[in-house]
Amino acid sequence: MDASVTELGWVPEPITADEEVYLRAAIEAAGTVDTTRATREEWVTYLDTWFTPDPRYTDPEEQAAQVTRYQQEMREAVVFPDAVWASLEDEDGRVVAITVGEMSYTPVPDYAGDDMFIGTSDVILTFTEEGEDSAEHSYEEQVRVSAQVLCGDASVPTPGSTQAPGDCMLIRFFDSALGD
Repeated sequence: MDASVTELGWVPEPITADEEVYLRAAIEAAGTVDTTRATREEWVTYLDTWFTPDPRYTDPEEQAAQVTRYQQEMREAVVFPDAVWASLEDEDGRVVAITVGEMSYTPVPDYAGDDMFIGTSDVILTFTEEGEDSAEHSYEEQVRVSAQVLCGDASVPTPGSTQAPGDCMLIRFFDSALGD
């Protein structure tokens, strides 16, 4: 875990084989930002390091294409869009995402293993912005988010990290919540 990313207002990626711990961190990472400490592109590039190939794909080129496709899906449908980021940035905004309640699980389609999980959680997003009066104002929104993780030997650790095969890694975020 690189705790130094908290200095940028981000959630550190845990090094764990516990799918619930990892899922909660991944879901929170996709909604926790501080526009005064990093750019949107820096944040999204950091989130890219959480991804690992889906073991249902075996060809290396197909795996690479799949990771790129899921990273693009995250950019387009999960993280704050450019317009929202710009609005937050104009107000020196930051957002903290916290998962709440029980994590619900949905089976991974076309996968017989017991090391890949889709989890869905309610998330409270707390937006804090500086108003025209230079005072901070906060408000909350609740959303529901789903992510898929691999916690098995096929996970590919982030280069330069202390992760090992078997540690959980992110496969994808979904553009809408699954299960319920």
